[in-house]
Amino acid sequence: MSEHSIKMLLVVEDNRGDARLIREMFNEYGEPGTHMTHVERMSEAEAHLATHHVDVILLDLGLPDAQGLETLRRAHVAAPAVPLVVLTAYDDETTAAQALQQGAQDYLIKGQIETRGLLRALRYAVERKVMEEALFAEKERAQVTLKCIGDAVACTDNAGRISFLNLAAETMTGWTLLEALGQPMAEVLRIVDATNPSSANRSLVRRDGLEFPVEESVAPIHDRVGQTTGSVIVFRDVSVARAMAARLSHWAQHDFLTGLPNRMVLNDRIGQAIVLAARHAKKAVLLFLDLDNFKHINDSLGHPIGDKLLQSIAGRLVKCVRASDTVSRQGGDEFVVLLSEVSNPEDGAAMARRMLDTVAEAHTIDQHDLHVTTSIGISVYPDDGLDAETLIKNADMAMYQAKETGRQGYKYFERAMNARAVERQSLEEGLRRAVERGELELYYQPKLSLATGAITGAEALLRWTHPVRGAVSPAQFIPVAEDSGLIVSIGNWVLREACLQARRWANAGLPSISMAVNISAVELRKEGFLAGVFAIIAETGVEPALLELELTESVLMKHVDLAAAILKRLADAGVKLAVDDFGTGYSSLSYLRKFPINALKIDQSFVRQIATDPDEPLVRAIIGMGRALKLKTVAEGVETEQELTFLRERECDEGQGYLFSRPVPPSRFASLLVQGIDQQVVPAGSPLRLSV
Repeated sequence: MSEHSIKMLLVVEDNRGDARLIREMFNEYGEPGTHMTHVERMSEAEAHLATHHVDVILLDLGLPDAQGLETLRRAHVAAPAVPLVVLTAYDDETTAAQALQQGAQDYLIKGQIETRGLLRALRYAVERKVMEEALFAEKERAQVTLKCIGDAVACTDNAGRISFLNLAAETMTGWTLLEALGQPMAEVLRIVDATNPSSANRSLVRRDGLEFPVEESVAPIHDRVGQTTGSVIVFRDVSVARAMAARLSHWAQHDFLTGLPNRMVLNDRIGQAIVLAARHAKKAVLLFLDLDNFKHINDSLGHPIGDKLLQSIAGRLVKCVRASDTVSRQGGDEFVVLLSEVSNPEDGAAMARRMLDTVAEAHTIDQHDLHVTTSIGISVYPDDGLDAETLIKNADMAMYQAKETGRQGYKYFERAMNARAVERQSLEEGLRRAVERGELELYYQPKLSLATGAITGAEALLRWTHPVRGAVSPAQFIPVAEDSGLIVSIGNWVLREACLQARRWANAGLPSISMAVNISAVELRKEGFLAGVFAIIAETGVEPALLELELTESVLMKHVDLAAAILKRLADAGVKLAVDDFGTGYSSLSYLRKFPINALKIDQSFVRQIATDPDEPLVRAIIGMGRALKLKTVAEGVETEQELTFLRERECDEGQGYLFSRPVPPSRFASLLVQGIDQQVVPAGSPLRLSV
């Protein structure tokens, strides 16, 4: 299978801070329904495993009551069938490598763990264990079959002539007992040193000339006084056993699904390529490939189709490279290609383009014509790393940069990527603690009726003040929150806090206004999103009709069916819905009519064009579309009197921007509600003053 779920995770870690970080990573971006159990000692783990089912174990090799490989051995005794991923210190990778030889599926280095790597290691550990169990079952079946095959038995007299053959011996030698009686043993049992280089030890040459490997034993036959009267020869055909051993040896070094070299072999070959490159003044190039949107194929057509697609892609990649190169599957939908002894690093780009084209060609799988693309990251020895782990990590980093810049492309690793990755990891770690430390807060920006000047609503905008960094721009931390999955818990906090604030203003007798909250694509797709929204509405007592959820046009268009179903449930409950940044996506009128939308928010980039084009057509068109569909139109980013005049003349319903007010804290917003933006209701045609 290409993917396997994790429902029960056991973390054996005596450092509570590390365990808490792992729990936060898994809870926020792991699979729904997964339960994590944490214990601090090996004895506690053994007790838990004795009574509970576990899918995978994350094991620290340094515990108060067990150290090093002894920890691993005890875990294997307690749960021999459960996959293990070990945790180790940065300076103890030798022990981690020994742990892999002792049966661990993978290892992670403390201080270098990030969300994507943790989840990937656990998922691939379960996958590899399933494959190992399948291989073990096949070996057991072969062993039973071999035991059921009777050994061949032949007897000779004292002169070395055949006196007996059993049925198995007849079959193996090609002689019947009647034909063999009295014949020299060497004529019937032509057991010789193996001539086939791939064979070992001894071979039997059958009567028709066929040669196959055998194992034999000879024992003398004695009479009652101890004199030798002959011999008995027991021999068996070991070709099946040796073929099975060869297969097991192969699968220990190759991916079970595609037959490609696995991570262990790849690391070894990278090491060899580095030696050759250094010796011959050459380069080694690594390409890290990750399929784009492969999960959609698995979800829509099923894992068997997904597996066959992976096999098809593997075959195409192998055809792209030289015999001296290596194509490896890392697990899931990731592949790594090693180009050894390369003269020009730019050859990596040529290979990447070839692979992009060959992967993108249609794959015919079970009468389905499937189209899939890939993103590729490239690293070069010695420029981007001096060992396998660094080269793979940097190529992986470049691959994600390729995805962020549009997918179906390639990127070479750049040193700045590493700096960005470190910065991103630092931001992610800070965000994990921001809620509990009270570093997040909401500011509110008013929306005004352009006809009356009255405040009609507020948009909740997230702000983060880091204790060391100070104010962090949303443009910096929101993408990190979305990529890491933290946006789900943060978005839940934002929605609850915004609803609570709306209730506080209402309880204080302030004018009733709508409260707008932005919803990301990650939140919309998360299981339980609807239930969470309705729970917060019930908990805070906010009027559903005063809550307005804003989704960008691109989010709606990428998830049309899902969005339509969710938005209908929300609209039925009375919640208002708005399309944010309207005009920047790729929607059509027909798609827009599928959603129970109440408002279109005109992106500020279009509003900004009013200064250069007094008859700005796009803004006019959006206002006209809104009027035709009976939707409210809201202009974002209004900053000048010229923009305000234009919008009023075209009968745009509402405006929002610095001309009226910057985002302000709750107390300042309450004052605006009482006093108004201009201390009074501003009639149409009257100037609006910038609030302080």
